[in-house]
Amino acid sequence: MPDFAERLVSLRQSKNVLQRNIVEDTGIALRSLKYYEKGTNKPTSDVIVKLCHFFNISSDYLLGLSDEKRPLRSEEPAANQ
Repeated sequence: MPDFAERLVSLRQSKNVLQRNIVEDTGIALRSLKYYEKGTNKPTSDVIVKLCHFFNISSDYLLGLSDEKRPLRSEEPAANQ
């Protein structure tokens, strides 16, 4: 199963996003992002949350706990019950 670094790189490349786009939108330092992608450093929970919001992906997928790419939030408004 792919690790965090592999999943992060794969997500970024599949969305055609540059590292600088992630940095600008999340406030994560470029150097840190590069280390996460290389697998040199592990992100904090705050960074994981920022990346999940940026990619609209569940943390389970990003952390390698699931192979299912479930969105973090629904694209459709919830029906009133």
